[in-house]
Amino acid sequence: MRALSGRLRYLSPLPRRFTGAYPSYEQALDAARKAGRLAGYNHPEVAPVSFDAMCKIAPWDYPVLFWMARLDINKGGLLDAGGHMGTKFRAFRPLLDLPDDKPWVIYELPEIAKAGRRLALEEGITQLTFIDDLSQAPALPVFLASGLLQYLDRPLPELLQALPRLPVHLLLNKVAFQKDDMPVVTLERIGRAYVPYQRRDEKAFVRELEGLGYEQVDRWSIPQLSHVIDTHPELGASESAGFYFRLRQVEG
Repeated sequence: MRALSGRLRYLSPLPRRFTGAYPSYEQALDAARKAGRLAGYNHPEVAPVSFDAMCKIAPWDYPVLFWMARLDINKGGLLDAGGHMGTKFRAFRPLLDLPDDKPWVIYELPEIAKAGRRLALEEGITQLTFIDDLSQAPALPVFLASGLLQYLDRPLPELLQALPRLPVHLLLNKVAFQKDDMPVVTLERIGRAYVPYQRRDEKAFVRELEGLGYEQVDRWSIPQLSHVIDTHPELGASESAGFYFRLRQVEG
């Protein structure tokens, strides 16, 4: 009955946040395109959606702030992967000492990076640097990904290995998992766009990072970000969590 109820939501004229269940990112993206929808995140129309809200501190940001203060990011700078137009920079700077001479580099899709550069110029923020090509990334000790991983179109280890060297510290927040360890990709409606949203197998996720030489130092649960796929409620609610990983050979 739950499955039938969910399928009937396909026919509803009311907007849905999460639609469909697919075995891969590519199949979800292809389904959005075939339906004639604005597919994926790389569109100028998506950049301003919920921007003001994302520039505010949320409860699940505090574990990241705790570790950022402990790691003292001012010593070497930070790569903010999927950092949008600088939302975490704007949210965190009132609570962290962020000198202008320490880099905060944001890796984003081309259209989002373009919008971020324009906004930073308008606001006179010189500390932010935006890149859309990992070959342009400097070697920085801290890698932040807050809300990126459910939208990332490649495995995280592949992205990390494309950097000049592996970051010493990984701060990964708002990672979505499927409770039965069977990964699934749905489509999330963001403004007019439909974006593949991945719910991972947590054990496999941790195992992949351990294979690169990382150890899990911390994990925190984020029950507020648990979601049900509107059209597939029988899959249950997702789980959301954050992590701090550190390269094993590095002490302190």
